[in-house]
Amino acid sequence: MTVIRTATAGLALLLAAACTAPTPPRSQASTEASTVCAPPQGPPGAETATTVDVIEQAYFCILGNYYSGATLDARSLLTAGFIALTQEINRNGRDLPEATMPALTGDRKADWAAFEAVYRKTTDQVPDLRDKLAVVTLEAIVAALGDNHARWTHDTKRHPDYYDGDGYGLGFEANVHGPQVDGNPDVALPPLFVTTVQGGAAQAAGVRPGDIIESINGSAPFIDGKSTPAIATLYPRYPEARPVQLRLLRQSTGRRWRVTLKPGLFQRDLAALQVVQSKLLDDGIAYVQVRGFAPDAADRAFKAISRLRTGRTLTGVVLDLRGNGGGSPTEAIRLVSAFVHGKVTAYLCTVDGTCESMRTDDTVELLDLPLVVLTDRSCASACEHVSSAVKDLRIGQVVGTRTAGVISGPAQAYLLSNNTRLGFPARHHLGPNREVIDRIGVPPDHHVPLTPEDAAAGRDPALAKAMTLLQK
Repeated sequence: MTVIRTATAGLALLLAAACTAPTPPRSQASTEASTVCAPPQGPPGAETATTVDVIEQAYFCILGNYYSGATLDARSLLTAGFIALTQEINRNGRDLPEATMPALTGDRKADWAAFEAVYRKTTDQVPDLRDKLAVVTLEAIVAALGDNHARWTHDTKRHPDYYDGDGYGLGFEANVHGPQVDGNPDVALPPLFVTTVQGGAAQAAGVRPGDIIESINGSAPFIDGKSTPAIATLYPRYPEARPVQLRLLRQSTGRRWRVTLKPGLFQRDLAALQVVQSKLLDDGIAYVQVRGFAPDAADRAFKAISRLRTGRTLTGVVLDLRGNGGGSPTEAIRLVSAFVHGKVTAYLCTVDGTCESMRTDDTVELLDLPLVVLTDRSCASACEHVSSAVKDLRIGQVVGTRTAGVISGPAQAYLLSNNTRLGFPARHHLGPNREVIDRIGVPPDHHVPLTPEDAAAGRDPALAKAMTLLQK
């Protein structure tokens, strides 16, 4: 068995975060922006307050460096920011005559000057809210990009006492989780049910795999078949998160009951800490699970297969990418390169349609083994890079469910003056056939979803299908 030990907090960040890329070359249009933001050089210092000057820095950083910054109507960003500003004032029981959206002309510098003047005049009237108003304004500007790989990382309140083996949360995962909750929740399908109990409050309360979650804090997880924001409540990220009340149904007994779970730290078992895990299945089939594309993930997978191959003849490989939220594009390419050489695995394209091919690393030794890849709706970003390459290049079969559709493009990080990080893609991703995967996902060759009955019984129908395919 191959094991990578890592702090759970770091693993969670890896699986949820956008993949990063080398610093892209700057265009002529980004000359001005390069003076206001740059890739971080080492760890940032202590975070300071977000101010209107930080918002200005982020605004011009986006316009100069984001994928569509050159063609973007900047008025959409400022409008989104001002909407968030006024909504936050209203939430605090205030309203101000000064809080009136200024007229915008499309001139980026002039529009910023008009926005800043009204912003300062407004926030000066509510100094007690100034910090919060700056945060919600900048959050809204970034969200207005509508890009699942665009983030402003500013909250430093994560639990300070994580150590190797810790998890934080309610102690379970559901069939809608991870990248799907953060990046593309609209594709989730009912019912919502528990797939894995990891420990903590869920284990103590007797929650089991297969239990159907009918309500979360009194709200339905799906309405008319569409997911609701209530599902995100299942994955609290900060120690001050409130307890969550669930109404559960256990289909095997018909029992319905309510349970209140308090988020907290819990000790995960060894399996949950393995970024790469492997074992030998029947008929000489190698099973390799890759939970995230951390540095060296591909080499770890290759070493696992090599060990399983020692003294025996392997007949195929099952590569389990379910729940893999992405990571390094380099590692994704290296993994694909063990099954094919001389091919394009993806394209990275600018807004004007100029594309750069991402090719296999032909220094990687070919395994010369049949391949089946297992996917689910939480396979995102670099995971979708692998899945689409396997499917398009016909180097294996994909089994499970469609992937997350969270792969706009590799994100580049920029350090802002208050030591927070802004990240977004400079280029957008296309599959090997130049198809758009973002928000669509990679469809499997064989659709084999997990059901609550499967989870309750400990069955893995996708893995069973993979073994059938490799045994033919």
